[in-house]
Amino acid sequence: MTTYHFIGIKGTGMSALAHILHDSGETVQGSDVEKQFFTQEALEEKNIPIYPFSETNIKKNFTVIAGNAFSDDHIEIQEAKKQGVTFYRYHEFLGEWLKQYTSIAVTGAHGKTSTTGLLAHVLNESFPISYLIGDGTGKGHVDSKYFVFEACEYRRHFLSYEPDYAIMTNIDFDHPDYFTSVEDVFQAFQSMADRVKKGIIACGDDDQLQQIHAKVPVVYYGFAATNDFQAQNITETPEGTQFDVFVRNTYYDTFQIPMFGEHNVLNALSVIAICHYEGIKAEHIKNLSTFKGVKRRFTEKKRGNQILIDDYAHHPKEITATINSARKKYPHKEIVAIFQPHTFTRTKTFLQEFADSLNEADHVYLCDIFGSAREETGKLTINDLLKLIQNGKVLELSKTEVLSEFNDSVLIFMGAGDIQKFQAAYEENSPVK
Repeated sequence: MTTYHFIGIKGTGMSALAHILHDSGETVQGSDVEKQFFTQEALEEKNIPIYPFSETNIKKNFTVIAGNAFSDDHIEIQEAKKQGVTFYRYHEFLGEWLKQYTSIAVTGAHGKTSTTGLLAHVLNESFPISYLIGDGTGKGHVDSKYFVFEACEYRRHFLSYEPDYAIMTNIDFDHPDYFTSVEDVFQAFQSMADRVKKGIIACGDDDQLQQIHAKVPVVYYGFAATNDFQAQNITETPEGTQFDVFVRNTYYDTFQIPMFGEHNVLNALSVIAICHYEGIKAEHIKNLSTFKGVKRRFTEKKRGNQILIDDYAHHPKEITATINSARKKYPHKEIVAIFQPHTFTRTKTFLQEFADSLNEADHVYLCDIFGSAREETGKLTINDLLKLIQNGKVLELSKTEVLSEFNDSVLIFMGAGDIQKFQAAYEENSPVK
């Protein structure tokens, strides 16, 4: 028997993996910084111990799993290597663990987390499954039929996996601190496709994904008539979006999702395609309609006449999709975007694209750039983005009450850093109107 020790257990992928091992009957503990993270509460509910970083956390019989945000000179990683304990990086361990199951990797530049959550929800209604979602949610089951997991392309980590199936939502240029171009990203996805064992479900409306070559069948989904799975007759209802699905031009069934926006229809279509491929009946796939969402993806809260939305959007295309979803759901309300850029390299690379997407909101507030563990500072400042925004202002943490003037509006707090602290400060310091 071993104890699994997670270095950086509060990370989204790491906490999800910790849940899976705990639920599978393993002994789990971890370490991290003192700062409160949104993943922490669920870990504490399962009494999974979380310690401050210290070399004394590492013991001889432990299996140590280190988060990818930490370099080899981290004190606990150095201690683990000094003691010679069994040591994995997050993606290395996950690659070994999923070999026990029929594994379905969900990957793509955008939509990974929402799609993983949607697929896990549908399968979980019919089978014992395990899943790992990039919002920090994970579940293990000893009798799992499927293992559904989010596979991140950053630093080509997803090449540690050999899944049975892969859903590929799109290919886009992101992570400019690592990838050099969209061609570089494409090559990473092509390498991933080569590792898939049974089949690929890919968005056929994505020009890049159409170029993927694979040794296994590729099933395409999308809005175009050339796709194997096509969504038609899309209508918005008070509850969400309804659409018909055609399989190779033959009507299959009508589905309802509790979300708005074409990107959500595409995510659902990928889930319908993989379930159909695996022989799951339409009546079970229709559990799409009861999906409650994943953390930090269009997470809503009503506050007086305002709607507050917390969203992970940190790329221009994600910002556009989130604003469009809000407009469709709340067509009569003004949209206020509160955005915190994530990493200096991404902000610099997409400066004009960020401005263009944010300008689709009625009002824009910008928060200082959030650096990452890999790059804490840069020459760029938030003012470089502010110059390109039509109705833009900088939001200070101590003055969030200015947002209260937007009565009967939708306030969208967007970013992959700690944008939640701005929403928390606003809720704490502003009376409800």
